[in-house]
Amino acid sequence: MYRACVITRLRRARHLSRPPPNTYNASVRGALITVRCDCGGIGYVPYGERWECPTCHRRWNTGQIPAEEYWGIMREMRRLRITVLTTALGIVIPIVVLSVVAGIRILILLPVVMSFWFLFYMPRWRRRVREQARSLRKWQLHPE
Repeated sequence: MYRACVITRLRRARHLSRPPPNTYNASVRGALITVRCDCGGIGYVPYGERWECPTCHRRWNTGQIPAEEYWGIMREMRRLRITVLTTALGIVIPIVVLSVVAGIRILILLPVVMSFWFLFYMPRWRRRVREQARSLRKWQLHPE
């Protein structure tokens, strides 16, 4: 009885957490675009959608941004995230293999590897991502 109830709950939870297969939500795929109105209002809008300033009621369309430039930026940011993941796997997998072959003694190197990761690699990677984000092109949108 209890097992059937748990399985039913899991099925419901899985159904609720998964969108229907024919649903496409473009706002999930790309980063939000910051739109700054002339009056000082700021909005965060998915690519291709419109935003209306709450103070002056001007409408801004992010579809004015060239699609190939926007998606090129998204590809580059995804590439940067993937390089961090592959580097982490490139460090972790040999340690796991060596710990199986050489025994648990190899895990003594884990603090050294983690300190290299957090003190040297990640600050350098974050700096590179910030520099790239700051150097992105700024588009001039025209209100509708």
